[in-house]
Amino acid sequence: MTVLVTGASGMLGRTVAETLRDRGEQVLTFQRRPAGIPGTRDITGSLTDPAAVRRAVEGADAVIHLAAKVGIAGTEADFARVNIDGTRTLVEALQAQGGGRLVNISSPSVAHLGRAIVGLGATPPDPQRARGPYARTKAAAEQLAMAADGQHGLLVTSIRPHVVWGPGDTQLVGRIVERSAAGRLPLLDDGLALIDTTYVTNAADAIVAALDRLDEVHGESFVVTNGEPRTVRDVLGGWCDAAGVPRPRWKVPGSVARLAGRVIENVVAALPGEKEPPMTEFLAEQLSTAHWFDQRTTRERLQWTPAVSLDEGFARVADWYRAHPVSSRG
Repeated sequence: MTVLVTGASGMLGRTVAETLRDRGEQVLTFQRRPAGIPGTRDITGSLTDPAAVRRAVEGADAVIHLAAKVGIAGTEADFARVNIDGTRTLVEALQAQGGGRLVNISSPSVAHLGRAIVGLGATPPDPQRARGPYARTKAAAEQLAMAADGQHGLLVTSIRPHVVWGPGDTQLVGRIVERSAAGRLPLLDDGLALIDTTYVTNAADAIVAALDRLDEVHGESFVVTNGEPRTVRDVLGGWCDAAGVPRPRWKVPGSVARLAGRVIENVVAALPGEKEPPMTEFLAEQLSTAHWFDQRTTRERLQWTPAVSLDEGFARVADWYRAHPVSSRG
């Protein structure tokens, strides 16, 4: 197959592209700047540019769509322009060339309503009640993509990897390590909330499995995790231990952090420019609320199981930090 991977400059997108390349697929990547992955061909452009998207999908048998605006800063319109309108542009471009196969990468946050998630599967996305502009726009994008399944020759499934991490991760692990090293990382409610996470190669393997099984699973959405729920304290501590920095020591009640996050994000939003607040209400919820998922349906339908355990993942991150020590500057 010729497979287009959007958003291949990110950690998960790059791993997906490398996985497809290594098994012999012709891999194209599409993002604003060259991904520079050996053995693949870069196509640069933006999801907000319909002509660039049409150029990118031309000749592709399948698309794995990871490109998105991710983060906790920015207006709802900024997120919608990339996550909703960009997904619509991609779907329309595929339909215009006669269809194809689309694995849409979503997020469990599309169905997170601020309450604990304990042993659920992929419940329906909720663009109205999901927490924060990223989650709301990704929920709408998933609805849009799934509504296109079976239309104009297009088969679609959505995969929701949960808290993806791995060696060299600057977005999640790197920030946790930096804040903990500087003594600026609190544990909310003693870090006792039970959460699922996903090692990066496991997430990539599940996405590729969804592509392979698309004839059987199109029209369905799946949450993907390692299936090894651990406390927030244990997960953050595992990353800090791997990096050789002190674990978080100070504690804050979750209710206080959620209130503070709401105030902080409102203050930051009123400042000029796009700045990322150090805490938001959504982030406080994620650090103080259980969110772990039943993986039986995912594994059965995708015929996939994680190959790397959390403990092996922590060891691989430790290997990476031995080669890239944390700066003493803090």
